[in-house]
Amino acid sequence: MRTNQYLRNLNRVEFIITYACSGRCKHCSQGDHPDVGEVIDAEAAVKALREAAQNYSIKSIMTFGGEPLIYADRVYPIHKAASELNIPKRQLITNGFFSRDEENIRRAAHSLADCGVNDLLLSVDAFHEESIPMSYVKLFARALVEEGVPTRLSPAWLVSAEADNPYNTRTRELLFEFTSLGLPVGEGNVIFPKGKALKYLAEYIDPNAKDPYEDDPADIRSISIEPDNTLMGKSILDNDIMKILSRYTPC
Repeated sequence: MRTNQYLRNLNRVEFIITYACSGRCKHCSQGDHPDVGEVIDAEAAVKALREAAQNYSIKSIMTFGGEPLIYADRVYPIHKAASELNIPKRQLITNGFFSRDEENIRRAAHSLADCGVNDLLLSVDAFHEESIPMSYVKLFARALVEEGVPTRLSPAWLVSAEADNPYNTRTRELLFEFTSLGLPVGEGNVIFPKGKALKYLAEYIDPNAKDPYEDDPADIRSISIEPDNTLMGKSILDNDIMKILSRYTPC
């Protein structure tokens, strides 16, 4: 039963699998990422999702990072549970570079299809290209197409998707290189002033721009579970998720 007025419209659960990442992107809102780091407990995450879905009308979930597929074994059970719960939208954001082994890449694509991912957002843009070998991303993209995983290219735009700058120009060229795969280009996102973007892209961005992903604290619609298994500062390993949510108040 819902007990918290501030979460009356909660309909989405996000899982940050890890902050470890295979990229070193200068636009990253999270700042510097470690090569290895804390990783979410899949069993606890699934339990939390099931309990949330019993009490709220959860319409979507997302797994992301860092690079979530570095720890793909944590991603699969979360999406399988979401599929079993009939949660309509089951999203994964990935840069597509988690292995150099072709068999492993193809196996990952098959497993993502099997566990029910139905909206995969593949980060393809000039920023990712600077530290990620696109040949492996293309191999992964082809495998996703072969497995029938619904996939969209998800570029990061500097200033706006229409803006004319060197980064956007290269992003458009990269997206064109993927067109032979028949993958649609999603709206992506516009880089906002947070993390490394403030340091490396300051000449392009408005430092006062609002983070588009922030909820109204008095009307929370999405919650995020961190790699250390915390939600709203409390561990889901030691606390029932409904108790955590019931105690939430806006700061």
